[in-house]
Amino acid sequence: MTNAQATDKHPGELADVPGWFPPLDQMLFTWFLEQQKKQGMQGDLLELGVYMGKSAILLGHHLQDGEKFTVCDLFEGDAPDGANQAESQKSYASLTRQAFERNYLSFHDTLPTVIAGPSSLVAGQVAPDSCRFVHIDASHLYEHVHGDIGAAHDILLPDGIVVLDDFRSEHTPGVSVAAWEAVLNRGLRPICLSTQKLYATWGDPEPIQEELLAMLRQRSDCGLSVQQAAGHTLVRARSRGMKPPSFPPSRHYVEPAPAPAPAPTPAESRAARPARPAPSRARRLAKDLLPPVVTRAVRRARAKRA
Repeated sequence: MTNAQATDKHPGELADVPGWFPPLDQMLFTWFLEQQKKQGMQGDLLELGVYMGKSAILLGHHLQDGEKFTVCDLFEGDAPDGANQAESQKSYASLTRQAFERNYLSFHDTLPTVIAGPSSLVAGQVAPDSCRFVHIDASHLYEHVHGDIGAAHDILLPDGIVVLDDFRSEHTPGVSVAAWEAVLNRGLRPICLSTQKLYATWGDPEPIQEELLAMLRQRSDCGLSVQQAAGHTLVRARSRGMKPPSFPPSRHYVEPAPAPAPAPTPAESRAARPARPAPSRARRLAKDLLPPVVTRAVRRARAKRA
């Protein structure tokens, strides 16, 4: 992983916010959150690890009346151990709470509840069985991810959804071990896998999986495969040139100026000239009556003027 480019400018669109949030995952987040709303599911939202706020901004857009959104990140604070501190300095040196809040408030009127500190603090500040959607994208070290998954289990509603970022990236083996350990030994049941994230639940995944498959099969911009492993159905989705779903612009959005019309080419300029009017009958008659010498003199005079 490399650092996403930070910026001091107010974002005009979600694409202007630095971060790792591909169009496929933007589409899946949107779909799962909208499905929960259609089903009448009420519950809070939680994100562990926010970076510059790209996914948090999308999550906040789906907050329903009476729900609470909580985010947690170290920001400029100290990590709980040396390995986590080294990871934070390497990949997230540009992260500040001020940058996150500036980006988030460009799209929303109020901030979520912000926990500035390690994700281990969340269990003491977010009530058990209160959340319908949890996104885990904090430390990539096994011990921390293991703890984050345990916290998500206690915080989620029975049919809530947890999303684990970087579950199979080559540079984050700790996330992979913690994720598949949870599937094999801690009751976590996969719903689908994107290129970057694992979507899962501790409830019954089959109903939402069937609806997801029906939706994905109708899209030409999404590759799809279904596999079986260790008694689990694994739905794999991958982007085929997918564009991100539409999202409201920020309060700082400026409509691009229309492009100037291109200058006409010489051929177009000639074509645009009005046709020369046909000579009148009097002029034709005068031409026929003039001697050839006079006619040639008139032509030479006209040529000089041109």
